[in-house]
Amino acid sequence: MKRGAKMTECIFCKIIEGTIPSVKIYEDEHVYAFLDVMPVTKGHVLLIPKTHRENIYEFSEEEAARLFAAAPKIANALKEEFDPAGMNLLNNTGEFAGQSVFHFHLHFIPRYDDTDGFQPGWLPKTSEFPSERLTELGHAIRVQLES
Repeated sequence: MKRGAKMTECIFCKIIEGTIPSVKIYEDEHVYAFLDVMPVTKGHVLLIPKTHRENIYEFSEEEAARLFAAAPKIANALKEEFDPAGMNLLNNTGEFAGQSVFHFHLHFIPRYDDTDGFQPGWLPKTSEFPSERLTELGHAIRVQLES
């Protein structure tokens, strides 16, 4: 779905409605989880809210709590079934961050070894963020949380 598209055009909303097939992993009153059709690794699952939310910024605390309450259930099922060496949980918010479907989704990517196809990483910029700057940034964020 392109940004700003109607919910009736959203592929994930259509999956929830059952008009587009999926391999359902978990469902409750608030969330739906299914296998990614273009998996990075064996067991790659997407968890989505049933209520259309474009990204994390649109969630209420209650909606987020309900979505993330399902996360350990899914992660533990993947751990029991596939015994991965690790797991990445990933969400891309916004086009610049790599979001391509504008319905919030949390990826569960079981990790097996260095050749499993998923290579997360970043380059720390410690020289740009000395302790004084981190203190300033932390204060600014706390002010936002308190307002």
